[in-house]
Amino acid sequence: MKKYLNILPLFLILGLLTSCEAVETIFKAGMWWGIILVVGVVGLVIWLLTRGKN
Repeated sequence: MKKYLNILPLFLILGLLTSCEAVETIFKAGMWWGIILVVGVVGLVIWLLTRGKN
């Protein structure tokens, strides 16, 4: 009985924090970082192209 009491909190935590929520959070953060990086790279390329014409 005692070893089951050690595992009980683990199952309670797993029930509260499902893997789908964790994956959703990771993908949301990744999406925003991707958008920021793409906008930054496109802005840098445009800046370099306009700078080279002058």
